[in-house]
Amino acid sequence: QIHLVESGGGLVQAGGSLRLSCTTSGRPIPSYAVGWFRQVPEKERDFVAAINWSSQLTEYADDVVGRFTISRDTAKNTVYLQMDNLKPEDTALYSCVALRGLGPLRNRTQAARGQGTLVTVSS
Repeated sequence: QIHLVESGGGLVQAGGSLRLSCTTSGRPIPSYAVGWFRQVPEKERDFVAAINWSSQLTEYADDVVGRFTISRDTAKNTVYLQMDNLKPEDTALYSCVALRGLGPLRNRTQAARGQGTLVTVSS
């Protein structure tokens, strides 16, 4: 079993920054890719960013390129999402997901997901 716990969400003004953390425990996580997804009420969960186990491969959704940066510290079993120049439309519940399999990171099988952390960006 893999357990993921997110933290770092909160309220921030437009143009501000937040850093989300995803800490994992249980089955060794280094072999998994990890992704961040976000969801607003009554809409589907959207891909935000992902990173593979070696940190050599990253993917981003088009609307966060240049503003968000994903990274991981394997020794700490933690994946980070640095979010800069936040916009009101970034407001959502952000969840981290353990991804397994091959192919594009955003399309890999979701093995486990955390409860999420809420990000609210005021205008």
